[in-house]
Amino acid sequence: MVVGVDNPFRFSDTNKRYLTQSYYLKQRFGQKVMKISLNGGFTCPNIDGTKGTGGCAFCSAGSGRFAGDPHKSITEQFEDIRRSLEPKWGRGLYIPYFQSNTNTYCTVGKLSRLTDEALSQPDVVGLAISTRPDCISDDMLSFLSELSDRTYLTVELGVQTIHDSTAVMLNRCHTYGDFLRTADRLYSKGILFCAHIIDGLPGETFDMMMQTAEAMAKLPLHSIKIHLLHVLKGTRLADSYMREEFSVMTLEDYVETVCSQLEVLPPELIIQRLTGDGAKGELIAPLWSMKKFVVLNEIDKYLASHGSMQGIRYRGGV
Repeated sequence: MVVGVDNPFRFSDTNKRYLTQSYYLKQRFGQKVMKISLNGGFTCPNIDGTKGTGGCAFCSAGSGRFAGDPHKSITEQFEDIRRSLEPKWGRGLYIPYFQSNTNTYCTVGKLSRLTDEALSQPDVVGLAISTRPDCISDDMLSFLSELSDRTYLTVELGVQTIHDSTAVMLNRCHTYGDFLRTADRLYSKGILFCAHIIDGLPGETFDMMMQTAEAMAKLPLHSIKIHLLHVLKGTRLADSYMREEFSVMTLEDYVETVCSQLEVLPPELIIQRLTGDGAKGELIAPLWSMKKFVVLNEIDKYLASHGSMQGIRYRGGV
């Protein structure tokens, strides 16, 4: 299917030429929905030695820097973050997001207790659970299926790239094949899932990044997050960057890459994110990424100036 541009805003009530998560949730639930990032106190098999040590080369603080305080209960974390959002957004509906580390790397009993507590919070309409493709056991899959029957659940899987040579360099300790097998298992149970990919990984060309996006376009994804590679202090990637072993993307290159990826993705795929947040004081490069709204505005301008939109070059899945 090739999408026309007769109505580039059909999935937007703003000027977006792609289907934003915000718009989708507002249409589904009738009002503003906000994600509340939580820390369940989990670790990761790529940190504790089960699969590897030291974590992924780009990872800082278990990929959940903006989540809640793990020393507090889920209820306390939820309320802390809800209050911090209220001055900007007011009250609304909420999706607790278990973000930090690998949130299915535990017993079903532990995750069940935490998700039950999260679902008991006021105005909660769903859950999001972030994990690795190699950390969903059969028992956990059954639990996630039951949870999906109870609420709007999205399981977020970090794949980052389809290129295993890059994954080895990043110390991911899982393969693209692991991701595909887990995606198939989730889909077979009717569990909605989101893929995370990263642009600007060391050694990856524009064509390689496009290959990752094109591969995602063939899968039954519910949503996708496109991240920019951040070089953060205290990571192995930072050491490599300081030795000038790779360079980071320019704003212009990133915008062109993201827009090209949007063009090949399905027009009805929810775009959860098109850039990321590097914690102030930790971000080494690229510093232009700190101006998040500038990045998003440049993406909007590029799409408009090229008469483009999400899905315009989508050719259909498998």
